[in-house]
Amino acid sequence: MLLDELRWFVVLAEAEHVTDAAAELGVAQPTLSRALARLENQVGTPLFDRTGRRLRLNGYGQIMLEHARRSLAEMDAAQSRIAALLDPDSGLVRLAFLHSAANWFVPEVLRQFRSLAPAVRFELFQGAAHDIAERLRTGQADVAITSPRPTQVPCTWRVLYVERLCLAVPADHRLVGRARVRLSEVADETFIALGADFGLRQLTDQVWAESGITPEIAFEAMEIPTMEGLVAAGFGVAVVPVPRPGRGDPAVIYIPLSDTRVKREIGMAWVKGRELSPAAARFAELVSTTASDARNA
Repeated sequence: MLLDELRWFVVLAEAEHVTDAAAELGVAQPTLSRALARLENQVGTPLFDRTGRRLRLNGYGQIMLEHARRSLAEMDAAQSRIAALLDPDSGLVRLAFLHSAANWFVPEVLRQFRSLAPAVRFELFQGAAHDIAERLRTGQADVAITSPRPTQVPCTWRVLYVERLCLAVPADHRLVGRARVRLSEVADETFIALGADFGLRQLTDQVWAESGITPEIAFEAMEIPTMEGLVAAGFGVAVVPVPRPGRGDPAVIYIPLSDTRVKREIGMAWVKGRELSPAAARFAELVSTTASDARNA
């Protein structure tokens, strides 16, 4: 059953005359008659009572008209929604990102994009790297800002910026004032870390292994700001990315590490072979440009 045949049926039901309906639709009368015959053959019963040249809906036709109007309205709504999604100036972008990216990068790119395309809607998801990868895999996210590169699903990957790691200590710590520090100097202290599933935790484990440290972990947190808060309260020290100016916890001192070259790559990912909507593609380009400008600043 074709949509055109349903539309023709609705017009015919309202006109109650094949000639009038054909004229309104701009089709030949025999074409409309054949379409009606196909429709009645498909549903298995006549839909009109014929009185001379006039057609009146019978009981079956009334049911058909009710559902035809509903179906056509649903299809029109679907086409309107798809058209909106295909418009780079409107549509929807589903963005997943790390908690740490919410601190400065994501708000900045959203601010810039909103000034260019204020009608585009966003669905935002903030979470850990493994949750973000699952959102990409299942199609619940179009674009992700994450670390490390997702391996659960083949992705296109663009490195946005790189973060060095440092040691976060409370303001009264014995190492405050040092320009650099080796992790071995705090091997006997307690550590604050993220949970084992987090990408940053995997980097931290790598740094500890390089330094020959088996850390005593006092707390496992879900976000870097929580780690920093626990450090400020004196519960331990932590390996965290060097914060951007003005973004760290004022009660925490950040000391660069001298004994590791491990860095944290923050990148943008989307699933290979899955075409981005025009709005999402436009947003991805802006993300790349913003990251490039930040690196060159």
